[in-house]
Amino acid sequence: MPTIRKEFAVSSDSGSVWAAFRAVGEVHRVLAPGFVTDCRLEEGGAARIVTFSNGVVAREVIVDVDDASRRLAYAAVGGRLTHHNASFQVIDDGPGRCRVIWQADLLPVELKPAIEGMMDQGVAAMQRRMAQN
Repeated sequence: MPTIRKEFAVSSDSGSVWAAFRAVGEVHRVLAPGFVTDCRLEEGGAARIVTFSNGVVAREVIVDVDDASRRLAYAAVGGRLTHHNASFQVIDDGPGRCRVIWQADLLPVELKPAIEGMMDQGVAAMQRRMAQN
């Protein structure tokens, strides 16, 4: 099973960066505008429907929002993926700095290049958004 890992530095405090990730229904506004064009929570907030700029629509089950470790875990269900689980973690890296780790495990193997390309676009969008704050 392929694992894709992206890590990037942010010149903002970890608390404010975590707040953007924690807003699970506002990805298109507060975290990755341009990459995510729409996001809506399903009733009860256990899952979200995410629309990406390339037209892909995914249902993502929110597995865990852990404020203590600043970690968000989710799983994309349905579509062409037979397995997809991912997490974001925001790690303090000194005053006014942090690192973000985004990791995804997926099947089938053949979709790795497409998912990795989307993750690269997502990282770029998040970096642009966080540079504005």
